[in-house]
Amino acid sequence: VILIAIILFASAGRIDWDFAWIYIVTSVLIMITNALIFSPELISERGRKKENVEKWDRLISGLIIFPWLALYAVSGLDIRFGWSPELPLWIHITGLVIFILGNALLSWAMISNVYFSTAVRIQYDRGQTVSNGGPYRYMRHPGYLGMIVHNLSAPMIFGSIWASIPASLTVILFVIRTVFEDNTLKNKLEGYREYAERVKYRLIPGVW
Repeated sequence: VILIAIILFASAGRIDWDFAWIYIVTSVLIMITNALIFSPELISERGRKKENVEKWDRLISGLIIFPWLALYAVSGLDIRFGWSPELPLWIHITGLVIFILGNALLSWAMISNVYFSTAVRIQYDRGQTVSNGGPYRYMRHPGYLGMIVHNLSAPMIFGSIWASIPASLTVILFVIRTVFEDNTLKNKLEGYREYAERVKYRLIPGVW
């Protein structure tokens, strides 16, 4: 969050940017809430150095960083130079609501899956099993859907049409990561193929 704040305000050339502050404060509140509701086991897995990470995931995760950071830089530059027309207040508010809902879905997925790691790996060391509760009853990768919604809402909050470009690139990379992870789980995690037969959709129920 600190890094995001630095990028936003440095690229904008100002700190009196209300929607940037709203985004940052909301993000901090979400982090505090997650710290209180997540299990210590989940927090430990997400915070420690990972082993046997899939090679393709190292590549995709590395690529995602660039459009993800560019989203905030472009948003700030847009504010500085006025590339986008001023958007109505309801678009900013709608973006904030979508941002909160996306993060809520992500948090729900994490609560429902104690194996929700920051990297794609089969957690043999933790006896990983298939998670099928919570949102996993409706889609196989609800966390990624939450992240996608999170990214698409940010340009709306900041009021930057141009920031939609790096946000869309981030979404594309998350979709690619979903495909690769789904195939990895089918091939390497016991019981996942049977689960995929029951829960047909990867990201959006009724669509894909």
